[in-house]
Amino acid sequence: MYGKELCALKRSGRFRERKLFDNDLIDLASNDYLGLAEKKKQFRKAVKLVEHYRSFAPKASMLVNGYHPIHQYFEEKMAALNGFEKGLTVGSGFLANLSLIEALVRKGDRLYMDEEYHASGVMATQMLGERVVFFKHNDAMDLRKKIEQYGGKRRIIAVEGVYSMSGELCDRAVFDVAEEKEALLIVDEAHSSGVLGEHLLGIFDHYDLTIRPNHIKMGTLGKAYGSYGAYILASAEIISFLENRAKPVIYSTAPSVFDTALALVNMKHISKKTEKYRSLIAKRQKLVKSIVGSEIHSLIVAIKYRQNSDVVYQQKILMKEGFLVGAIRQPTVREPIIRLIPRVSVSEKSLRKALELLEVSS
Repeated sequence: MYGKELCALKRSGRFRERKLFDNDLIDLASNDYLGLAEKKKQFRKAVKLVEHYRSFAPKASMLVNGYHPIHQYFEEKMAALNGFEKGLTVGSGFLANLSLIEALVRKGDRLYMDEEYHASGVMATQMLGERVVFFKHNDAMDLRKKIEQYGGKRRIIAVEGVYSMSGELCDRAVFDVAEEKEALLIVDEAHSSGVLGEHLLGIFDHYDLTIRPNHIKMGTLGKAYGSYGAYILASAEIISFLENRAKPVIYSTAPSVFDTALALVNMKHISKKTEKYRSLIAKRQKLVKSIVGSEIHSLIVAIKYRQNSDVVYQQKILMKEGFLVGAIRQPTVREPIIRLIPRVSVSEKSLRKALELLEVSS
């Protein structure tokens, strides 16, 4: 029934499938930036925490009786840590973006979205029609121009703290435009929380910004926090509105209790070991610059190639040498890239070897 389409994907080098990779491969592909997904001690702490309660699964939606004390505790701690009034636990980053965009952009409002925003946000905009305007990637001047041109009863801006495929940081000027135009600012911190800033809290922390009522932060728990799920941080008013209007919150079973517990213990762990992790991150960023020649501010190394076949070939070369990297192709990116993650749990010696192999063969 879909054979022709699958053949076309194979011819273009865009065919993908799930694979169980060899566990002996050194992981330079995943978003487990701090290596917490491999820490059994943290896992056992989460198990112990969940065992304190009668139920260990959500059982229902948040608004029926799926809201667990662990959800509440996590939200309170995450909000306080980041300087927000209130938090909301969500099943995934995809659902968090759907919740925010579908619920907040009402009739007469206008959403201004970076053209390289995550696919979950772009998908949500399909429900908005003319209420969405895309601005040039990381271009604050174009954003300002578009706001002045299109206006909106409420103006809402959506950007990422660190863009997932390039590793590029959101321009500081975007925050100034949001303030100047009195716009709500949604910042997807999936790839910046746990990696950026003096306290490893993300882009707000990195730029030392005071949290304001117009700021909304969402992030995932499946990256630096070594678990699964997502969260939204905002004013109490916005969180209350999402509880009443966001369909993924209202109609989805509440997030996994255990995964929330695991994120909670990992969040506390990062807070206690911030200096250690900042040092490990800085060393890997320095190593990348010395070998590849590019300066990175996050933990994403993206190297562009001309053809899809080239990135697949590069991935195979590194796999033969014991390393797993990402071979990213369309529609995720416009141009194919090798995406290498210099995770802090990978030794500098191994990282150096992988980078040198990549440099020689590219």
